[in-house]
Amino acid sequence: MPTSIEAYSHWASQTVRTGWYAVIAEIMRRRVAEMSADAPAYRPERPTPERGELIRAALKLQAQDAENVRKGVYPPMADEDSLIGHIDALRRMFADLPASNERRLAGRGDEVADYIDARDLPDYYTRNFHYQTDGYLSDESARLYDIQVDTLFVGTSGAMRRAVLPPIADYVRGKDQRKLTMLDVACGTGRFLNQAAQAFPAMPMTGIDLSGAYIEAANKRLRGRRNTKLQEGNAERLPFADASLDIVTSIFLYHELPGEVRRTVTREIFRVLKPGGIYVMEDSLQWGDVPGYDGMLEAFPHRFHEPYYEHFLGDDLAALFRECGFERIETLLVFLSKVVAGRKPA
Repeated sequence: MPTSIEAYSHWASQTVRTGWYAVIAEIMRRRVAEMSADAPAYRPERPTPERGELIRAALKLQAQDAENVRKGVYPPMADEDSLIGHIDALRRMFADLPASNERRLAGRGDEVADYIDARDLPDYYTRNFHYQTDGYLSDESARLYDIQVDTLFVGTSGAMRRAVLPPIADYVRGKDQRKLTMLDVACGTGRFLNQAAQAFPAMPMTGIDLSGAYIEAANKRLRGRRNTKLQEGNAERLPFADASLDIVTSIFLYHELPGEVRRTVTREIFRVLKPGGIYVMEDSLQWGDVPGYDGMLEAFPHRFHEPYYEHFLGDDLAALFRECGFERIETLLVFLSKVVAGRKPA
């Protein structure tokens, strides 16, 4: 079990991380404001939190993250990128900012639908989510994704993802990890899989994603992890047998799915889980989850290309889980996200 010193060191490094990304986010905000000086800014009707309130909430999350380390729920986890890699990603993100902002001002969010690589992909997926160049379909997009997400969440994306680990730890306790199997749906660049592999090193894990470029990035990140494997695939038709998996996870997937696809994916996850298996998903806060935050949620799809986000905000996730057969459903709010866990009846 990690010592208190290790937990404190983890907390200190993550707190510094939040401070650093708060600076990056402020620079980004000012750059966007300069480039958009002649365009009217969207002003939400609902109440919006002050910047200081968000930073305090982020620091509270970092403290809880460190407490999980102290309790031995998972080990301390360092930043994955080297300093050189981080600086290169920063350079690339700021270099791409004019193009992504111009796309935002013009309201162009479906450029990637014309890409050759998009021909066999679902229509809802072939979009420039967040107005980012190439959507999710290029190596360059995969290089930028993680730093863009961490800038959006002021350095807390790792801590938010780690909030998925405690329900898994509860399920795994007393079991032989080697005899369990876990699937991460829409694994992206593999950041969560890497965290899960550190927390449960003996458990066989698989990641699946629609983007070949992101799967390649995940393969590089997970190189040397013998118990992890990756494959391209559609969450609507998971390439796994009925009742073949013990644990399924998904992170920041549901808000990018149309409502009916959300249900199809949840039913597929229920199908591949063994009786008694668990599904743990994490995504954005929804309407009314945190008093005073609804204005920020209202503004998000206007400032970023997220065509299914507004429907997601009003979708009752616990009811969705029950509708698809899950029981013992638990919900936890984690900074700007919420974790929902359900169990397949035994």
